Amino acid sequence: MGDKAHTHPGAAGRAQAADHPASVRNVVLVGHSGSGKTTLVEALALTAGAVNRAGRVEDGGTVSDYDDIEHRQQRSVQLSLVPVEWDGIKVNLLDTPGYADFVGELRAGLRAADAALFVVSASDGVDGSTRMVWDECAAVGMPRAIVVTHLEAARADFEEMTRICAEAFGGDDPDAVLPLYLPLRGPEGPDGHAPVTGLVGLLSQKLFDYSTGERKESEPGEDQLPLMEEARGRLIEGIIAESEDETLMDRYLGGEQVDVKTLVEDLERAVARGVFFPVLAAAPAAEGARQGLGTVELLELITGGFPTPLEHGTPRVTTVDGRPRELKPCDPDAPLVAEVVKTSSDPYVGRLSLIRVFSGTLRADQTVHVSGHGMADRGHEDHDVDERIGALSTPFGKQQRPVSHVIAGDLACVAKLSRAETGDTLSAKDDPLLMEPWEMPDPLLPLAIQAHSKPDEDKLSQGLARLVAEDPTMRLEQNQDTHQVVLWCLGEAHADVALERLRSRYGVKVDVVPHRVPLRETFGSRAAGRGRHVKQSGGHGQFAICEIEVEPLPGGSGIEFVDKVVGGAVPRQFIPSVEKGVRAQAAKGVAAGHPLIDVRVTLLDGKAHSVDSSDAAFQTAGALALREAASDAKIHLLEPVAEVSVLVGDDYVGAVMSDLSGRRGRVLGTEQSAGGRTLIKAEVPEIEIGRYSVDLRSLSHGTARFSRRYARHEPMPSQVAERVREEARAAS
Repeated sequence: MGDKAHTHPGAAGRAQAADHPASVRNVVLVGHSGSGKTTLVEALALTAGAVNRAGRVEDGGTVSDYDDIEHRQQRSVQLSLVPVEWDGIKVNLLDTPGYADFVGELRAGLRAADAALFVVSASDGVDGSTRMVWDECAAVGMPRAIVVTHLEAARADFEEMTRICAEAFGGDDPDAVLPLYLPLRGPEGPDGHAPVTGLVGLLSQKLFDYSTGERKESEPGEDQLPLMEEARGRLIEGIIAESEDETLMDRYLGGEQVDVKTLVEDLERAVARGVFFPVLAAAPAAEGARQGLGTVELLELITGGFPTPLEHGTPRVTTVDGRPRELKPCDPDAPLVAEVVKTSSDPYVGRLSLIRVFSGTLRADQTVHVSGHGMADRGHEDHDVDERIGALSTPFGKQQRPVSHVIAGDLACVAKLSRAETGDTLSAKDDPLLMEPWEMPDPLLPLAIQAHSKPDEDKLSQGLARLVAEDPTMRLEQNQDTHQVVLWCLGEAHADVALERLRSRYGVKVDVVPHRVPLRETFGSRAAGRGRHVKQSGGHGQFAICEIEVEPLPGGSGIEFVDKVVGGAVPRQFIPSVEKGVRAQAAKGVAAGHPLIDVRVTLLDGKAHSVDSSDAAFQTAGALALREAASDAKIHLLEPVAEVSVLVGDDYVGAVMSDLSGRRGRVLGTEQSAGGRTLIKAEVPEIEIGRYSVDLRSLSHGTARFSRRYARHEPMPSQVAERVREEARAAS
């Protein structure tokens, strides 16, 4: 690893379908926006020969086809796959968005990958969201390595960046995060900055010069050896500390010289086990150059140190009815189990599903069973249907290259699956299976929309259905209380992308309207009402009179109806009619048009007519009686209150608690959590946290997370209630 004399790509080119799981590496690139993930993917593709130095894609396309502005913008907000080949190994590079709003795409990439490459900018450092993803990978034991980019920046300091990474990612063992190479700088330019022109291999003690655009190996000078000595010693000790050979450390400390080959083999095993995390440096190739700095070393690490799919356990699998099913990991001859990790729409081929095959072999024209857990609260139905696999292909940019089959451990695209959605399982139709779903973040930013015009209204439901089928982190709500269509998103950028996709992909233009929370009304005091519905216009008339009393009840009581009529003043057959009228009026509201709750309505008396009384007449009288009672009572507006849990770094606890108090929140308590974080629990009116996902991200610099759930409705402060009433009157 890092010691092979590569002067040209190995078995170069864009990868075809793999023939064995051992010849596949699935790698997800993780890092904040602007860290250089996409640029690094392109540099690796160039070095591997997937594109040549003239910028031509092998089948006659151009780099600009692969990298036009529109396509680059799409890739910046969604998971994309670029497969390349290096020394006979197919490397599936999964490029994930760096924006926090698209964490769902990141989670899909983590699900599809067997190892993660954390891309860190030398000029920006490590942000809080990247640390949280590192912790997620650590929790499942995913192997990781770190790549430092933007070394050309004036303030770039590789050694300092390595120290920061060790502090951020090393936890209790910072010596598990160490560089394999040190940057080699050329002469200073007019601005006083010395560009990075090559790398020094700490294990091999070789120089790798990239200054000509082609990697060249040489021996270090005598003056360079002392600079390497300390870093090399730390690296060797770090590798030996993670060695499976328990005698190696004693032998090394006793003065024995450990063979470089042994160190490299131990390093590769430690990386694959997820206990050692090497730091590398990389930079894109200059125009016309063939290889970017550090790209050969990185490809060697991926192919030599990252695990094969055979070493990555299959997620839990059950039968469709929930019985556990044991499968041999990553066996191409075992029963088929594949998963849709991404759904997208292509303007030329239509719907595309990115598939990771975990077991068996997926073939073109095969009929498979589609099983899905469904997420009813997000607009996704359970799936239990058969579908025919159409064309299979491997992607490269906007292009698709057809393949006949995909074995366990590999990834590919399937065209035109009409029912399968992201997270669904594909299995043999005569042996349906279901994979345990991965965790999806809960969308917490509401976006209320309405069709812009009548033609848009006709297309809206279909467009929304397709939108949520592509993106399971989006939740579609048809609110029965406010009668609004609400898209719940992860943030403002997520919402903007959703609106643009509705417009450009599905031809639906919508208007964003203020989001309304479902308010309620209740009586603040006891009141009485009389409903009189008497009409005579020839023939049968309408006659119904009822007298009621209304009293408030504790929260959560709903509406109680009590019959205390004596002497048959209201005939028995019409008492349910009065109740029906009361409940119908309560659903419409009695003051500001919000449903009435938490009251007891008691029917005390009334009058009926032997001919003109009817069910409809007493329903009307019941509604009139409730309205009259409301006119003589103080009506409270009730607002929904949410239980909110915020997990935030200790540095931001004070700011978050102060902000919650400013939102009329009541902090219930705090708990210390792992990693220097605190869990804050509070109750906050929902009307105050519509944009909390955006505000919290800003307040905590992207390091905090929160969840919410409905607790109850409670009276709104009088000044806030009056403002809501005024807004309602203005809107009407």
